[in-house]
Amino acid sequence: MTGQQYWERHAKRYDRSTRLLAKPVPRMLELAVASTRGRDDVLEVAAGTGLLTTAIAPVVISMVATDYAPAMITELEARLHSEGIENVTCQQADIDALPFPDRTFDVVIAANVLHLVPDLVRSLASLRRVLRPDGHLIAPTYLHRETFGASLLSRLLALTGFPGSRRFDSATLRAAIEAAGFRVDVFERIPGPFPIGFVDAVVV
Repeated sequence: MTGQQYWERHAKRYDRSTRLLAKPVPRMLELAVASTRGRDDVLEVAAGTGLLTTAIAPVVISMVATDYAPAMITELEARLHSEGIENVTCQQADIDALPFPDRTFDVVIAANVLHLVPDLVRSLASLRRVLRPDGHLIAPTYLHRETFGASLLSRLLALTGFPGSRRFDSATLRAAIEAAGFRVDVFERIPGPFPIGFVDAVVV
C-alpha cells in the first residue's frame, strides 16, 4: 500500500484514530495560531481533515490548504463548510510538486508531515521555494525518537502499515530544517505519547 492509499483509506476515521495521541495538540494549536496571526498568503500542506486549518483560518487573511489524498480534501472541505469558514481555498497537491510560483507565500505550514515524506531534502526545498524572503515555515512534527516510550510506540505503529519514513528527535528535526536554509526562531518540545517539536523557522 502506498502512502497516498493509506491516507485515502483512513481519511474518514483519521480524527478518531489520533485521539490517543492528542495530548500535545492544544499547545501545538496555540503556538501555531500565535505564529500566524495577521498573516496574509498562507499555505498549508498535508492539511488532512483540517484540525490546524480551522484553528488558523480565523486569524489569517487568506489561506490555501492542500493535501495529496483526495479523500482528505473531501473531509477538509466538509469541515470548513460546517464551521462557516470562507477564507480558505482547498486544493489537491503533492508537497514535492507544489503548483505555485516561487515566493508566493508569507507562511507555509507543514504539520506532522516531515516524518512521512520519502525525500526530506526535496520536500523542504519545495516548501522553501514557495516562501517569500523572510517567510516563515511552521512545522510542528511528531518526535518518534524523543523518548523510549515514543520509540517503542513508533515501532508498534509501523506494524500496522503506518507509512513513516524517519524518526526524529528534537536535535535531528532542528538540524534538518536548518540544513534546508532556515533559521529556527522558535522551538518548543510539547510532551505527549509522541512529543511534538514545534518549529517556527525563517528563510535565510
